[in-house]
Amino acid sequence: MLLIALVVVLIFGAGRIAEIGKGLGEGIRNFKKGIKDDPKEPAQLPEHDDGDDEQDQEEEEERPAKVSKKDVKKAEKKTADDDE
Repeated sequence: MLLIALVVVLIFGAGRIAEIGKGLGEGIRNFKKGIKDDPKEPAQLPEHDDGDDEQDQEEEEERPAKVSKKDVKKAEKKTADDDE
């Protein structure tokens, strides 16, 4: 193990190894700080307002309502029962 450390010091030099260690330490510290400061819920971005509220309302009105398959089957069954 000592032999490997000696070879690394000879190849890179003591100064270069210190710089690598410092960079790794700062990276780990910043990562831990980011994890620690991370809020439980992500911040919501403000909505973009292009000043065209009327068009936005029309687009919302044109969207069809979401209906589950279960509700459709209930409605079909009720319609079939009403026809009898």
